[in-house]
Amino acid sequence: MTKTTMAVFIAGGALLGAGAGYCQPPPANPLDIVPDKMPFDVPYGAPITLERAEAAIAAAVAEAKKHDWKLCVALVDSGANLVAFQRMDGTQLGSIQVSEHKARAAAIYRRETKAFETAITQQGNMAVTTLDGMIGARGGMLLIEGGKIIGAIGCSGGTSSQDEVACKAGVATVK
Repeated sequence: MTKTTMAVFIAGGALLGAGAGYCQPPPANPLDIVPDKMPFDVPYGAPITLERAEAAIAAAVAEAKKHDWKLCVALVDSGANLVAFQRMDGTQLGSIQVSEHKARAAAIYRRETKAFETAITQQGNMAVTTLDGMIGARGGMLLIEGGKIIGAIGCSGGTSSQDEVACKAGVATVK
């Protein structure tokens, strides 16, 4: 055997050995786990009033102004219907729809939109991207009173983390 033939023979054997891993069963799919309890099982309650919605928006806008952020803030009721909205001067126009989308997604899926962001970016769960009305960015949060969803707030215009900070200020008015 020449040195070249020997090298090809060894390399081929190494490739065959590397392919042996393909005969192994695939790792367990974490999505196959069946939880004992229903996740995000927060019941819907009576819709938030306009007065309270406006107070939550005012708090989110005040937080944004403290940081010189330009945001759109949308607030929906427990049925995901728009109750109130405010666009700060200078906010990018695309954030109008995104703020509403974040609020509606939080309400209809009964969870913060950050849960979708985490599922995609940290857990690699791309299946959530197939859900109608889902948005994979933080800045959509539930308004819960007495253990029931009364609405949701969505902020857009800054980074997702800035949007989330402003939302938290709005949520704090309900607690």
